[in-house]
Amino acid sequence: MFNRRTLLRFALHVGALGFAGFLPRAMAAMVRPGMHTVKGDVRVNGTPVVAGAAVKPGDKVTTGAGGQAVLVIDFNAYLVRDDSEIIFPDDEDGVEAVLRVVSGRIMSVFGPGPLRIDMPLATIGIRGTGIYLEVYPERNYVCLCYGRAVLKSKLEPRVREALNTTHHEGPRNFHADPKARGTKFIEKAKMVNHKDTELIMLEALVGRIPKFGDKPIKMPEGSYGKN
Repeated sequence: MFNRRTLLRFALHVGALGFAGFLPRAMAAMVRPGMHTVKGDVRVNGTPVVAGAAVKPGDKVTTGAGGQAVLVIDFNAYLVRDDSEIIFPDDEDGVEAVLRVVSGRIMSVFGPGPLRIDMPLATIGIRGTGIYLEVYPERNYVCLCYGRAVLKSKLEPRVREALNTTHHEGPRNFHADPKARGTKFIEKAKMVNHKDTELIMLEALVGRIPKFGDKPIKMPEGSYGKN
């Protein structure tokens, strides 16, 4: 019987050969919702949890100093870093799906279907993407790792940008004080603080591989730089 690691190795080969469409059918049965890994202080709706705990649409996940969580809800997977507060999209009929990033840092990979991401300084409309987000008082950081998205400034809704990326081409900072940045509400940034290996891990949890364009999956060693 294949385990997840064996299937991921197989995924790398068949994806390179052009048979990536086979992968969701081969791996979807292995999707397991809930908390996959828990490090340090991790809470769901205020209650401390361990690996294996249930996490439902609409739940709030918080992490303390040094905390970290990897979890799956539906066909979306998330890596929540320390000192974060995240409210996950509700799946009620007639309710817009919104991922609310109140504080901290999160990497997410999403299945098909529209979704809005709400941050203190930005809103992002996405569909089936991989994305990494950081919230600081002075700025919000967005890296669309791959996929399509429309980014809008909350301070000036007319300021928006449409992105289509395959491998971290368009990181952006949203500034809390645009005047201090030459009236720039959105500014180009560097790709920081996340890895391709993390995206590969998250996508594997939901039976997919990252959409890094037509080239084979890139597997860099070590972490990227910091701002």
